[in-house]
Amino acid sequence: MKLSDVLAGIPVVNIRGNTDENIHGISYSSKTVQPGDLFAALKGEKADGYDFIGEAVDRGAIAVLSDREKPENFPKTWIQVLNSRRALALCAANLYAHPSQKLKVVGITGTKGKTTVTYILEEIFKKANFLTGVIGTISYRGPGIQSTAERTTPEAPDLQRMMREMVNSGATHCVMEVSSHSLELYRVTGIDFDVTVFTNLSGEHLDYHHTMDQYFEAKKKLFLIPGRKKMAVINCDDPWGKKLLAELPMGSITYGTAPTAMIRAEAFTFSQEGLEMTVKYPGGKIAVSSHLLGKPNMYNILASIACTLTLSVPVHSIKEGVAALDGVPGRFEMIKNVLGYNIFVDYAHTDDALKNLLETAKELNYGRIILVFGAGGDRDSQKRPRMGEVAGLYADWTILTSDNPRTEDPLAILADIEEGIKKTGPDRYELEPDRKSAIHKALSIAERGDCVLVAGKGHEDYQIFKDTIIPFKDVDVIMNFLKEMEDR
Repeated sequence: MKLSDVLAGIPVVNIRGNTDENIHGISYSSKTVQPGDLFAALKGEKADGYDFIGEAVDRGAIAVLSDREKPENFPKTWIQVLNSRRALALCAANLYAHPSQKLKVVGITGTKGKTTVTYILEEIFKKANFLTGVIGTISYRGPGIQSTAERTTPEAPDLQRMMREMVNSGATHCVMEVSSHSLELYRVTGIDFDVTVFTNLSGEHLDYHHTMDQYFEAKKKLFLIPGRKKMAVINCDDPWGKKLLAELPMGSITYGTAPTAMIRAEAFTFSQEGLEMTVKYPGGKIAVSSHLLGKPNMYNILASIACTLTLSVPVHSIKEGVAALDGVPGRFEMIKNVLGYNIFVDYAHTDDALKNLLETAKELNYGRIILVFGAGGDRDSQKRPRMGEVAGLYADWTILTSDNPRTEDPLAILADIEEGIKKTGPDRYELEPDRKSAIHKALSIAERGDCVLVAGKGHEDYQIFKDTIIPFKDVDVIMNFLKEMEDR
């Protein structure tokens, strides 16, 4: 494709050079530039792509996209734009011939539940005989793609490339988690969504967004992306969902337990085997059974039902899809064993998510709740005391340990969490900075019927210490120690 075609419809401040050259790809990292690429010189939190334009040219870039003026004596074509990230996204959509227009695309945003909703939707679409691609926190998978996720929502060129591969491999639908960061950074600009879903909002990423209002405004951007007419699916039980409903210019489908919800759970029961509920919708009712546990998953299922009804998926496919999903990696994931323990691994890494996790465990009437968790380094430190307080209020015994300390001192992170847990009264916790040892301790003190919750990392298979990444997966550590215990 010619550079002029890649730039079609994109506001440009200035172009210096030849736009008749053929572009073979788009790169936003000088390390990955291939001959014939357009290089987008983006300014990031840690590095500025402008400083690497020489390396990009040396590797074969034939043009540079930037929001700054062309340097003197620069030998290649220079495209100056007002917003380099937005322009990058639109260029990528042009280069890959707008693959989202060939798919039914669902975008899910919110603090909690995004990953689980993608898994439920994937099963429902499968039962309806649709070929579906999924882009989310755990993996990128589906027709033409299969890889572990590097981030929840990839950069725009990667998104467009994956969607093109889906289309070329026969996909009919694409389900995508859309993070607040990706919305702020224009990664999903140029994607035509058919349905956009809002799950809920609670405190997270406030080191980046600073306030809840700013966090909300970032999430709201998903529902305002230009493109073909789309429908919003919104949790009307959530206060931020109500705020979103009041501010959107578009039609919306609401879900929840409130009498005003269009997709409403009328009757629901939770047990250690799963959940049952009757869902009322305009035109009828659906009796739903699921292996997923607890009230948070009731909302995830409601969101998925609302979304698929909006897309005219047959009711029998919805019921079958919901029933087919046994679980989601790292999301209240049960670790089966013969010792009579109720062991779960979960991704909860905020105070609100931890509270939901602990409340769910209590509602399911297990024995003592033994909790293992920590907090990530170089991330919102203000949430740490709140997480400690939640643990002290809801868990019978807590073992504070390391998550991904990154560049911070693990003991300093634990001290921040301790501030909160000490507020809750008698000491019912201990410190064990080594995560493997902490998990072993929790399993060693558990008795038949007890609930052991290992929270914070979920599906992750690594730990980050300063500049070192080591293999580490909670599920593997648990399984290995359980085998030792069983052998004994």
